[in-house]
Amino acid sequence: MSRRRTLGPKKKLVLWVSAAAMAGGGAFALAATSNAAPVGQSESSAVCDGLATALGNNEKFIEGQRANPDAQSEARIANREAVIAEIKRKQEASGCTVGESGSAEGSSADPAAQQPSPAAADSGAESGADSGTAGGEQVCAGSTVTLSGEAGAPAASSNQFPAGTKLKVTNLDNDKSTTVEVTSVSGSCALLNDAAFEQVREPGKFLIRNARIEKVG
Repeated sequence: MSRRRTLGPKKKLVLWVSAAAMAGGGAFALAATSNAAPVGQSESSAVCDGLATALGNNEKFIEGQRANPDAQSEARIANREAVIAEIKRKQEASGCTVGESGSAEGSSADPAAQQPSPAAADSGAESGADSGTAGGEQVCAGSTVTLSGEAGAPAASSNQFPAGTKLKVTNLDNDKSTTVEVTSVSGSCALLNDAAFEQVREPGKFLIRNARIEKVG
């Protein structure tokens, strides 16, 4: 005759606590994983947005050169096509959609997009000492700033200011500023080359959404 073994009350209690602990640990791990995912997705989205904007700016510049060519247009277009190829390589390496582009400029149909918030204006006024250059006339209110992908010493390009103009660009999200000279034409108010953008960027980001642009010379 077979005999079934039964567990005493103490053993039942130990097994129940162990099972609950394991279940709780699994739930905690799942919660941690689900909470961490949006952070990574947000960072990836910021990188892709910045690269898309840089690509869009360069494409816009090429379109302008083709619509109104001059003696130097062919060389400028060739240079920007090389920049676009580099941006696409960065998109692929970052897991972004290769070839996706956007515009850095605020929409003129949205007056709010053209005006910085009061907090942003105050922050910009306080950050003037960062680059050792006094604040100047604020221009291109509402514009975001990204990189052109061009190498060389810190410089900027612009569709509003001629070569030789000095612009101070402040990243209001980290209070970093750089003052650079406009050396070429682009498709936006202020487009920083790689060296200048490195001076004011936030780690891992290719777009400054909250920027203050001043004409200082």
